[in-house]
Amino acid sequence: MLTRSDDLEILLTVVDSGGFSAAAETLDIQVARVSRAVSKVEQQLGVSILNRTTRRIELTDEGRQFIESVREGLIHIQRAEEDIIARGELPKGRLRVDAASPFVFHQIVPLMRAFSQEYPDIELELTSNEGFVDLLEKKTDLAIRIGQLSDSTLHARPLGRSLLYIVAAPDYVSRRGLPNKTSDLVQHDTLGFTGAKVLNNWPLKGFKTLAPALTSSNGETVRQLALAGNGIACLSGFMIKKDLAEGRLITLLENERLPHTDREQINAVFYKSSSVAKRISAFIDFIQPKLSL
Repeated sequence: MLTRSDDLEILLTVVDSGGFSAAAETLDIQVARVSRAVSKVEQQLGVSILNRTTRRIELTDEGRQFIESVREGLIHIQRAEEDIIARGELPKGRLRVDAASPFVFHQIVPLMRAFSQEYPDIELELTSNEGFVDLLEKKTDLAIRIGQLSDSTLHARPLGRSLLYIVAAPDYVSRRGLPNKTSDLVQHDTLGFTGAKVLNNWPLKGFKTLAPALTSSNGETVRQLALAGNGIACLSGFMIKKDLAEGRLITLLENERLPHTDREQINAVFYKSSSVAKRISAFIDFIQPKLSL
């Protein structure tokens, strides 16, 4: 007897959310329904998928292999359903788009009203992650990635390049003075990132890794820290062009800045076999000429 896809969806949600109660809350169903679905799958397979303890659940070895197959299988089912929906004249159905929060705030959000008017049947879902997400695991159709790409299983469409600027608020500069060369930065408060160390390698001649005075995993937080006069930051043009134009931030060390670094690249990425290609193309074609990178 084959297991039902809705039972498998529940099992997958239990694994992804880390527990029965969390899965029930995510799916808005009773915990008992979740427990029955998992037990039913295990009975039909004749093996234990999950090891249950009072504090957490863990996948068994058999469960780990099974879950990966289930994840891929459910995606194929979803794509088959979406293919039928997408055969209409205009793209239809759900499109899940992920990008770093500053890109969502400053580039995507301002375009969404016009996009929805042009494509009313696309159900857009925006998520923000500061690191690279696994498109399959997070059920993401399209991701905007900043920096050099390394995953050859993904198809990429270049969106352009966004220059990196060394910036500070006028208030900070009036208090601490202007750095005239890269080595002067050791005398200043710098703002940086936690996690991805590459983000703290600034594109400056003779730059040596700094220990930032304040750090955050979120680029928008670093921007806000800079605007509030907390120090000098290295930020992408796509999130600070308006700040520069209106004088809230000023650029520093322009003669020291190195152009054309890998971090300037911005790409839209998705799986080559994606069945939502019509929606993806519609989204990219709409936003690309309107981006202010």
